[in-house]
Amino acid sequence: MNAIFRLIFKIHGWKLDQNIPKEAERCVIIAAPHTSNWDIIYTRAAFDWLKIPLKFTIKKEWTRFPLNLITVPMGALGIDRTPKKPGDPRPSMVEAMADLFNHHEKLAMMVTPEGTRKKNPNWKTGFYYVALKANVPIVCGYLDYKTKTAGMGLVLYPTGDIKADLKKIMQFYENITAKYPENFSIDYNYIND
Repeated sequence: MNAIFRLIFKIHGWKLDQNIPKEAERCVIIAAPHTSNWDIIYTRAAFDWLKIPLKFTIKKEWTRFPLNLITVPMGALGIDRTPKKPGDPRPSMVEAMADLFNHHEKLAMMVTPEGTRKKNPNWKTGFYYVALKANVPIVCGYLDYKTKTAGMGLVLYPTGDIKADLKKIMQFYENITAKYPENFSIDYNYIND
């Protein structure tokens, strides 16, 4: 499947930004802008070429037979929120995602904080807390449709000051062009003081 995605990437005239931060092998990667189903194809192709172990999380049921024949080769990791022991509280999604870093030496966990391909001016912040809890950096991955360039830019180690940290992330994405620019918005709650 990755070979097909790479072929589509090349035929459509995309290029790679070869500047790969060393942190890319163990991090939370933001995939933005996310306004089209094409985004996953170009993203998978780019990260395959860059040899980055890109994964994304889904419900564990989606990683069981027969669905696992499609989801797992695409990079799916099943989230299990079952309590570790009877009587324990059910872990939050953030806790379950952060725990995956305890089980994988190399893990580039892709997230789409916009949460939708439609315009969403309020980004979800779970990715930030996953990185903070797992003690891993956040890497800003991007697809710039204006220049047809895919790559990674800003590397941010979360400080716990979410407003200051997300301001830097929003500033990074401010000049990236989505496939459908009218459907992309940074979260101005973190830009405006």
